[in-house]
Amino acid sequence: MRRYIFFALIVFIAVIFSLSLVVYFSKSKNKKTVDELNLLVKQAEKAYMEKDFLKARNLLKEAEKKATETQELLKIRKFKEKVNMSLLFSPILDECSIEYVVKKGDSLSKIAKKFNTTVALIKRANKLSSDIIYPKQKLKVNTCKFSIVVDKSQNLLFLKRDNEIFKTYSVATGKNNSTPTGKFKIINKIKNPTWFKTGAIIPPDSPQNVLGTRWMGLNIKGYGIHGTRDGDSIGKQSTLGCIRMRKKDIEELFDIVPRGTEVIIID
Repeated sequence: MRRYIFFALIVFIAVIFSLSLVVYFSKSKNKKTVDELNLLVKQAEKAYMEKDFLKARNLLKEAEKKATETQELLKIRKFKEKVNMSLLFSPILDECSIEYVVKKGDSLSKIAKKFNTTVALIKRANKLSSDIIYPKQKLKVNTCKFSIVVDKSQNLLFLKRDNEIFKTYSVATGKNNSTPTGKFKIINKIKNPTWFKTGAIIPPDSPQNVLGTRWMGLNIKGYGIHGTRDGDSIGKQSTLGCIRMRKKDIEELFDIVPRGTEVIIID
């Protein structure tokens, strides 16, 4: 009996020791992963401050792979979206852009149409203050396709580039789930739009104009993506059915996406 008890005690001690080793090495491994993750983020921050946006983005992609906690991942992705926008609006070339040499007879609108982009994006990326260009001038031009997904359940708009989320915006959608779902496209874009309200025409500068500074109409009558003067409505189901964005956000998105851009709205 004593021998049995002694043997059982030895087995018990061995199991506890093994479990302790597993916990120790698991904690050690987790700490190593966290340290590596923090290092990658710090390196990305340094690269971003130095305006090396390509390096910063690549470091954040590596950090994404190592992140195990949801909050960590969300923080990294938010930073990566910031880097994405800085890179898009800079002259730095990436896999979604080319260096275009201006030819005689070219104009920004011709170049934009040729590559299915916008004049505003070309100007932002190349720090142009006017529409004047000249032969042999080198311009960064975006070549990848943008699309938009609106998730009504979260009141979020996802700008996608080649099917990857490029930036996330908080939006307002229709009261009582009135924003239509389906696949649409942007058919017109208007700066400082007039609001043709039932029984009235509201000019762009009127405080009663709910459209804000930009309008992007969809191929479903009466619906579109537009700005607002009511920032508190963002993140809620509070519109007449359209998708509403903050002034800074709608003006940014307006400059990026061309007419014909696909817009998918989901519940």
